[in-house]
Amino acid sequence: MHGAWADGSSWDKVAAKLQHDGYRVVTPPNLLSGVANDAASLRAYLDTITGPVVLVGHSYGGMVITNAALGDKQVKALVYVDAYIPDQHDTVYSLTSAVPGSVFAAEASTVFDQVAIPGGDPHYPNLYVKPSVFGKAFADKSIPAKDVAVLAARQRPLAYNALVEEAGAPAWTTIPSWSVIGKQDAVIPAAQQIAMSKRAKAHTVEINAPHLSMVTDAGAVTNQIEAAAKATN
Repeated sequence: MHGAWADGSSWDKVAAKLQHDGYRVVTPPNLLSGVANDAASLRAYLDTITGPVVLVGHSYGGMVITNAALGDKQVKALVYVDAYIPDQHDTVYSLTSAVPGSVFAAEASTVFDQVAIPGGDPHYPNLYVKPSVFGKAFADKSIPAKDVAVLAARQRPLAYNALVEEAGAPAWTTIPSWSVIGKQDAVIPAAQQIAMSKRAKAHTVEINAPHLSMVTDAGAVTNQIEAAAKATN
């Protein structure tokens, strides 16, 4: 499950490696409309899959998988990649600002361009990351500037309410978890990822990577996903 301001293509390198190793991979779209609705959409998709599932989420996708997997006996493992690992009542906003260091822990107008949702609440617009902020938030020098520009250009918006909507009961209380922590992450500071991973009792690996670790170090991310798959048979 991809995160905000992204699409399924962010998983292309990891998906190719997993497919090479014999795993079936699907990267359904994240609606980016709010935690409850996005989780319900993912859960409906999971209901179409037969067999054991390792459910992987990047960034905001971690909020979604945590809620979608609750009570789903097919989901054998959760893998969080530079992701939010919420407890009940947590929000993206509260977790982002829990420790210093996030580019997004700032006045919204300084980091986001806002676009009204037709027919929606004017206080809850769609948010796009400002191009001047995008590279600083998601990438580092390991991703060429021209590639960062393309990512910024094709970003999908996140509905504002997704930042403040509370998470439900977390699936990680009953499903074993793994996490990949990018130590150079400027969206979810590494210290916060470590705290959330410890709370969830996740099997954790730390790598020298920015927020888009599945792009810059697809091998390490793939290894952690496969470790979860093998550990849960």
